[in-house]
Amino acid sequence: MSVPWLDWLPLLGEGTLITIKIALLSIAVALCLSALAGLGSTSPIIIIRIASRTYIELFRACSLLVLLFWVYFALPFVGVELSKLWAGVLAIGLNISAYGAEIVRSAIFAVPKGQYEASLALNLTPTERTWKIIIPQAVARMIPPMSNLLIELLKSTSLVYFITLSDLTYEAMIIRNNYYSYTPYIFALLLGIYFVLSSSISITMRILERKFTAWR
Repeated sequence: MSVPWLDWLPLLGEGTLITIKIALLSIAVALCLSALAGLGSTSPIIIIRIASRTYIELFRACSLLVLLFWVYFALPFVGVELSKLWAGVLAIGLNISAYGAEIVRSAIFAVPKGQYEASLALNLTPTERTWKIIIPQAVARMIPPMSNLLIELLKSTSLVYFITLSDLTYEAMIIRNNYYSYTPYIFALLLGIYFVLSSSISITMRILERKFTAWR
C-alpha cells in the first residue's frame, strides 16, 4: 500500500507555520510576563509582591483549555474580541508565564548570598546590584528549567485545535478525515514534526546555557 505522503505535505506545512507562529508569539508573551511576575514576587514593596503572587497562583491554577475557551468565547461578551491566533497566544502566554515566574523567582533566590554581600561592599546601587550582579547569574540558572517549560508551551499550542485554528494538529485531523485508513502514518508524521520542533527549542536553549554559564 503506497502512502500518499506528498498529498499531505502542503497542509502539514501550512499547519507547521501556524504552530511556529503561535509558539514564537506565546514565548515572547510568556517570557515578558514571567520576568515581570518573577521579579515582582521578590520585590520589597508588599503591594507589588502580593499582586505578583496573586497573578502567579491564579493562572497556574487555571486549566489552559478552559482559559483558552474563556479568552476566545467569553471575552467578546465584555466587548473584547480577539482573533483565534491572538486568543491562543494570550491564553498560552498567561498560563505558561505563571510557571515561568516561579522559575525566575527561584533562580534569583538561588544566587549565592555572598554575591549580594560583595555587591554591597562595592557600594553598588540596588539597580546596579540587580542588573549587573544578580540577573546575569540568575539567567544562567533559569535556562534549563525554562527549556522544559518552552517545550511544554510548544505542545500546548495543539489546544488551539479546539477553537478551530488551523495549526499543525488541526491540519492533521483534516487529513485523517480524508485518509482514514492511513491514520497511523498521519499521526506518526505529526509526532515526528513535533519532535523536530521540540528538538529545535532544546538545542537553542543548550547553546544559550553554555554561553551564559561561560559569562557567569
